[in-house]
Amino acid sequence: MQRNQPNIVITGTPGVGKTTHCELLASNTGLKHLSINHFVKENDCHDGWNAEHKSWIVDEDKLLDALEDSVPNGGYIIDWHACDLFPESWIDLVVVLRTDSTTLYDRLEARHYPAAKLQENLDSEIMEVLLEEARGAYDEAIVVELRSDEAEDVEGNVERMEKWIENWKENNRKEDGD
Repeated sequence: MQRNQPNIVITGTPGVGKTTHCELLASNTGLKHLSINHFVKENDCHDGWNAEHKSWIVDEDKLLDALEDSVPNGGYIIDWHACDLFPESWIDLVVVLRTDSTTLYDRLEARHYPAAKLQENLDSEIMEVLLEEARGAYDEAIVVELRSDEAEDVEGNVERMEKWIENWKENNRKEDGD
């Protein structure tokens, strides 16, 4: 199925600025911001609450089943800390946001993350876990790593993604006879 609009995953360790990027990009482009955390809760795509990590235990099968009638049609900016569960045929661009570990620590501490969860996320960022997952799950040509250390990075990153969307639309425009 050819789409008229792309699907973009914006991923990265919690605290790197995924939601900020997604909200601004959605506002500027008209694509739909799909926060997986909210979707999981609202659509009962979980197996309960993990009190230690203060997060939902996502049922990936339920999640994909709930998304399969909408996301493959295009037009979504998917906001989540993981990306490798989404079928490659659904995704046109994967943006992995990265942040300096000191900055990330400050952001997660300000969110009052439990010590174990904070350390787990710092380790994930330092070890480039999500970047490697993205590169392992998708063609490297569609995986982009962007810095998100300062507020100015958000604007520059969003402008870069807007240009990518324009190019994608131009390259994927349906011919009048199709």
